[in-house]
Amino acid sequence: MTEAHIIRSDAEALEVARQLAASFAPGASARDRDRILPWAELERFSASGLWGITVPRAFGGAAVSMLTLAQVTAIIAAADGSLSQIPQNHFYALEVLRAGAREGQQRFFFGKALQGLRFGNALAETGQRDFKRRTRLVRAPGGDLVLHGQKFYCTGAIYADWIPTLAVDDTEVQHLVFIPRRAPGVRISDDWDGFGQRVTGSGTVRFDQVAVQPEWVVPFQTSFERPTPIGPVAQLIHAAIDLGIGQGAFAETLPFIRDRARPWIDARVATAAEDPLTLAGLGEVSLRLSAAEALLHRAALAVDAAIANATETTVAEASVAVAEAKVLTTRAGLLAASKLFEFTGTSATFAPDNLDRHWRNVRTHTLHDPVRWKYHAIGNFALNGILPPRHGAI
Repeated sequence: MTEAHIIRSDAEALEVARQLAASFAPGASARDRDRILPWAELERFSASGLWGITVPRAFGGAAVSMLTLAQVTAIIAAADGSLSQIPQNHFYALEVLRAGAREGQQRFFFGKALQGLRFGNALAETGQRDFKRRTRLVRAPGGDLVLHGQKFYCTGAIYADWIPTLAVDDTEVQHLVFIPRRAPGVRISDDWDGFGQRVTGSGTVRFDQVAVQPEWVVPFQTSFERPTPIGPVAQLIHAAIDLGIGQGAFAETLPFIRDRARPWIDARVATAAEDPLTLAGLGEVSLRLSAAEALLHRAALAVDAAIANATETTVAEASVAVAEAKVLTTRAGLLAASKLFEFTGTSATFAPDNLDRHWRNVRTHTLHDPVRWKYHAIGNFALNGILPPRHGAI
């Protein structure tokens, strides 16, 4: 692959994102409908430099604000929800590195991101009712480190150059282990068959006694034993994806109403664009999306504050602000994708248009973390002053 462009500012990151989104949007429906993995699009995406925009300035990056990262994510999501989700764990890994890795590890992996290399993920496991990690990082009889286990929901792993993998050592301490995609013993299965986010590559990764270099092992658990903004950063990106998918659905609703929908007979108007109940409903969707965007903006500023000065208070405030935004982006995204059909009628369900991809994508992605627990964290903080837990899901 060609080495990536180096983005130097927030403004440049936003402009590059807009240009890429315009090129991604025309093929998004076909990629989703026919499950065409977006290899070519991802090459342009990573070569653009956007995958390196959060690298700290000390290591050659632009260190863009979290607001810019959220806006870039939403811009791409409005064009193609799957493409916007693929780098989510890449940015998560970069934040884990920033928060807790040794300087040599930071220099190495930040350099790889600036070159355009992609980090996937192998974090979650299935088959058990608890959240205990069963993927093990152990010492072989000769003293070398090896990784063994199986992961699912590994978004982006199939496209990755390195796969950050959550594993526990012999003392049950969790680490994030960066594994080369082509390392012997790594097997990736493109077996994701969810009805949404169909080309994210969120399938299975198996590790069969994979040899691990010590410098690939990055502290993880210890980064949550003190206040760090890893969780709010991760959740902010998820919220931006949901907002962007909703905005994309709304953007497709408007021309359909103008050009193809019919007004209801009792409205006694000539076009669907004049139907008063349709207009009122569109107003509600527009308002909900605007409110969600405003809360995302506010949350991003809180995360920036936590990055600048990570204390128990600033990290908790960032977590709560992001939880509030995540609630609204979930509700607004689902509303926009659902109302698309209510306002346009049966003709919007025809297969060639594939408009249901917006609802399928936002419904699938919003299941990532339960919103009901966001409400709990918000309420417990407001009433009792209880700080949210520190982990990657809030």
